[in-house]
Amino acid sequence: MAAITTENTGYSQLVSNIGAMLSDARKQLAVAVNNVLVETYWNIGKHIVEYEQNGNERAEYGSGLLNRLSRDLTEKYGRGFNRNNLQYMRKFYMTFPNSTTLSCKLSWSHYQEILKLDDPLEISFYVHECENARWSVRELKRQRDSMLFHRNASY
Repeated sequence: MAAITTENTGYSQLVSNIGAMLSDARKQLAVAVNNVLVETYWNIGKHIVEYEQNGNERAEYGSGLLNRLSRDLTEKYGRGFNRNNLQYMRKFYMTFPNSTTLSCKLSWSHYQEILKLDDPLEISFYVHECENARWSVRELKRQRDSMLFHRNASY
């Protein structure tokens, strides 16, 4: 009977060890996928700016590129390319023109929330706080909505 208990304990440890490896691998995979998505969306924004705006801050008035691009990309590649998302991708590139400054700790959802802001100092503040405090998107929204930047700003 003692051999069965020892065997079960060893087996339980085996299952636990394999489970821990799988869990770690899934976390690493999620981080890698997120980094690729963030980089891809930054590059899409870059291509839009270079095509539509020719490097200028604003496109020619009346340009229907984002509407057309949204329709064509959605038809060809599926969801995720509505006009609003394409605008975020464009703003993403314009806000962070150097891709090496992007944080691998932030998801696209983090960046979307941060891009709702216009003040470069406020954007930098929230990026920094998200990285250091490891805020979830929900916590970022809560802190932003509570005006944390403005409450901590020294005048």
